[in-house]
Amino acid sequence: QAQLMESGGGLVQPGGSLRLSCTASESIVSFNVMAWYRQSPGKEREWVGAVRPNGMTDYPDSVKGRFTISRDIRKNMVYLQMNSLKSEDTAVYYCKGARGFADYWGQGTQVTVSL
Repeated sequence: QAQLMESGGGLVQPGGSLRLSCTASESIVSFNVMAWYRQSPGKEREWVGAVRPNGMTDYPDSVKGRFTISRDIRKNMVYLQMNSLKSEDTAVYYCKGARGFADYWGQGTQVTVSL
């Protein structure tokens, strides 16, 4: 069973940047899609971007232009570069790998945007 692990979260000031990493136990191109989600207290989990095996990425309007997903296939890693962070970006960020009917999730990493 595939395992994913996020890292890189922390405290950052508004307007700052942070890069999250997701390390997979298997080749990331073996997944139909690798995606990032986030969840704030009292809110539903929200999709913040995805990358497909061919490298194409997609983002919701809420983060488009500020967040960028990249990957290192040799290292089985996917990254989420977050720029111009806002207080409303505060959340636990999760990495997900989807393969067939199965979704694999990491444990999440906390991102707090605050002065």
